[in-house]
Amino acid sequence: MGLRDQLDWAKTEWGIFARRDEMTFGDALRWLSQWVPFGARTMGYATVSLVAGPLTPDRRASTWAMKQWSRACLEGLRISAEIRGAHLVPAGGLTYASNHQSLLDILVLGALLPGDLKWAAKRSLMKIPFLGWHLALSGHVPVERQAGRRAAAEAIRRFEEVLREGKQLLIFPEGTRTQDGDVQEFKNGGFYAAVRANRPVLPVAVEGTFWLMRKHASDTGETAATRARRVLVEIGEPVWPLTDRKEREQVEDLRDRARASVVRMHAALRNELRAMGE
Repeated sequence: MGLRDQLDWAKTEWGIFARRDEMTFGDALRWLSQWVPFGARTMGYATVSLVAGPLTPDRRASTWAMKQWSRACLEGLRISAEIRGAHLVPAGGLTYASNHQSLLDILVLGALLPGDLKWAAKRSLMKIPFLGWHLALSGHVPVERQAGRRAAAEAIRRFEEVLREGKQLLIFPEGTRTQDGDVQEFKNGGFYAAVRANRPVLPVAVEGTFWLMRKHASDTGETAATRARRVLVEIGEPVWPLTDRKEREQVEDLRDRARASVVRMHAALRNELRAMGE
């Protein structure tokens, strides 16, 4: 992803430069210092994925490259991330259902969550050179919220394939990033795949990324002086579909139990960070 591609993506995803008169020279320098190295890392690890991925069983080199890319980017942004509950992850296909605080969530969860992770990725990401090529090659599922019922049904079908292949699917059931840091309502989409494949959902709570990079922010800001660049992630107990109900009822029950677990864990993580003065 070259600098021009980064700028185009930033305009679309964050609204950066929409009000250029409000961006100081220092803001521009900080943005460049964070995202130009990010682009270089993306190009490097995506090249490894594209070249070595097809040559390794089950494209394991692509999985390795994704995890290393995520870890290297977190290190470059001076973000410390910690995960709890990894011992609760069962073997086989499953769905990680996480709250969504920031664009940084992908880096944090990509670095920390166990397994051959497949994202429910915005279709626009697939158009970005290197990053999009890697996502397509590695079997990540493109989604588009406004594409209609047929596209939604196709995405659910692809989700189900991921689970039946024994992979780990990552979804953000809120549908978009939170505006206030709280956990929003969950949508049904990804839970249909879990019900149809009869595979568990693992609730995931993320806390800390919202304070580093809120929705529409252009970079991770100058938070180092006021808040530790620390993120906590917790995986909850697997939530299995109930098989003695109609499909719609199973989906709604699974959705509600997963969200309740995420809300509970998120509140505890937030209190922990606050108690530490972060």
